[in-house]
Parts: sequence; C-alpha cells; structure tokens
Amino acid sequence: MEQILREIANRYAKLDSVLAVVQAGSRTSMQDDELSDYDIYIYSDKEIPLDFRTELAKNYTDDFEIDNRYFETGDEWILKDGNEMDFMFRSKSWIQDCINNVYIKHYAANGYTTCFLHNIATSKILYDKNNWFADLQKQISSGYPQELRDNIIKRNMMLLKDKKNASYLEQIKLAVKRSDLVSINHRITAFLASYFDVLFAANEIFHPGEKRLIKYARQHCRFLPENFEDDLTELFKTNNENKIKILDNLVERLRKILP
Repeated sequence: MEQILREIANRYAKLDSVLAVVQAGSRTSMQDDELSDYDIYIYSDKEIPLDFRTELAKNYTDDFEIDNRYFETGDEWILKDGNEMDFMFRSKSWIQDCINNVYIKHYAANGYTTCFLHNIATSKILYDKNNWFADLQKQISSGYPQELRDNIIKRNMMLLKDKKNASYLEQIKLAVKRSDLVSINHRITAFLASYFDVLFAANEIFHPGEKRLIKYARQHCRFLPENFEDDLTELFKTNNENKIKILDNLVERLRKILP
C-alpha cells in the first residue's frame, strides 16, 4: 500500500492547485484495526477536476465512486485486494478557518470541538508544496490552549446537565417518561458527544473522532472518571429507566476530574 499511496500523491502533486496530500485517520493515529480503510486528504486552492479523479481511480480499481458530498467532498475506492481508500478534498481557506476558529479564537462546539486539529496533527505527509501543510501542523503545536479547554468544558457541561432547562439529561428524562425510543437514543448520542469533548479537553488532548473512544481514552488520558468504562458499558446494557442514574453518575464523576 505504501507504494500505491506514494504513486497517488505524486499524481496529485503534478496539479498546480494541490498544496498537500496527506494520510490521516485511524491508521496514522495508531487506532487502526483489520477493518480500517485508508484516509487520504487532498488540500488545494481550487476544486480538482472530476475527470482527473475518475481516470486516476481507473488506474487502480473498477469499483469506485467519485464526488460523494454526503459529509466532506470525497471519492471512495475499493481495491482488488479488498483495501478501501477514502479520499477527501479540502480547500486551503476552509482548513485555515478551522484552525483560526478553534485553536486561535478558542470557539467551542457541541461535542467534537478539536477533531480537525487532531486530524491535522496526526496526518502523515505524502506531498507538501513549499512546506504548506507542515506549517499548518506547526500552528497547532504550541500546546493545548487553556482558554479553549475552559470554553469546551463550560459549554458542554452546560449541555450535559448544568443548563437549567433543556440540558441533555433533562431531555433524556422526558424522552424516557414518554417511552420515546428514537428521542432517547438521539439525545444519548448527543450527550456522549459532549461528554467525550469535556473528557479530552480536561486532559488537554485533541478529540480523535467518533471511533474507539473508550480505548483511546484509556490509552491517552491522564485523568479518567471513576468507573469510567463500567458506567459506559452499563449504559448500553440497562433499561431506559436506569439510564438516567448512570448518565447522572457520568456527569458527576466527570466533574470531579475537571481543572
């Protein structure tokens, strides 16, 4: 695969608009397994022509999709050996805005605040025009901003429980009373997004995304709440009425490790 990755990067490098080609995702952050695909990010200052992307795919596979726009703009390939490749195309201005808003201005989101920073920091450079991408990585290498940490914690703790009305915990309580199964699952998902955002911020590490979060937290967090893994495991096993107590425990035990 290493040779294929280098070949692809070299092809993109011939386009004047391309600034960098990097590999990221679980395979570069040491969280991969036998099911992991290869995530390739192409950064440019204008869109890459579809005919170029189509012809490139045909050199390696007959099984591909071009220009999916469900999440990020991307292409997907399945190689003959079964390996999957996921290409994502990002603009220079868009990724710089992500850095400015989060790392420089310290804006917090409702969960997953620092995922793009983690993606940049753990990327493996395959091609880098004039060290443009290396400079991006350098911009976010000066440690975890304390103001960003505090903003993430404040915003997401409010959403978890501390907001007087309509916190996630209150919404889940109402959904349980109504036996609204869709709403229960929807709000617990949002709850966990904010929970892990606080957890990683409290440990001053970038959020790795939505996969294998319990394992990642065990490996990388200096501070974990009491009964961290047991509470989360029980949350998914117990009945809906018991989930309320577990969610409340998750918040209060998380609160005890906050700076």
